[in-house]
Amino acid sequence: MSAALQSEGLTVEQYLADEQEREIRHEYVAGETYAMAGTTDAHNSICGNLHAALHRHLRGGPCKLYIADVKARVFVEGKYFFYYPDLMVTCDPRDTEPLFKSFPKLIIEVLSDSTDRHDRTEKFWNYTQVETLEEYVLVAHDRVTATIFRRANGWKAEVRDQPTAEIIFASAGLKMLLSEVYEGIPLKATYFLDTSFAKPA
Repeated sequence: MSAALQSEGLTVEQYLADEQEREIRHEYVAGETYAMAGTTDAHNSICGNLHAALHRHLRGGPCKLYIADVKARVFVEGKYFFYYPDLMVTCDPRDTEPLFKSFPKLIIEVLSDSTDRHDRTEKFWNYTQVETLEEYVLVAHDRVTATIFRRANGWKAEVRDQPTAEIIFASAGLKMLLSEVYEGIPLKATYFLDTSFAKPA
């Protein structure tokens, strides 16, 4: 999410109506909207690799896969949030709204320099309050590193940082090598990822 504030005090209804007319996507954070930043080719390629693998695996089943343009609606402590996950899987029959989904099972965010901290603080806290969410996965765009958080494991971080390591999307029943996630992207050395998470102030 970009740090550029666009407007304040919008109702959910106003936001959804305005978003339909806007060329640039905006996320909604408790009445405020923020313009989404653009992505790099590496970010795009990683999303594409993940989408291709998940699409093949889920095809024909009850679960639906969404990439980038469908919002996740989150309700936390009396406030609404609307985010655009890079990838989102929902299997809940209640998810019938065309503009957003409220019952995701798996959310994947591909990190960027501008979203890294936001994805690991505010979004982590809010996403993990969603009762149906089983996994939240963060994938670095500039290093071979994926961090998986699972409800079944108390949302503790599981870091994979070797190309030959296997990443398991247990909620979707899919296993991939990390090298498949980064296929077509020059691989760099791993780096330390801060895995301490706290509720945002």
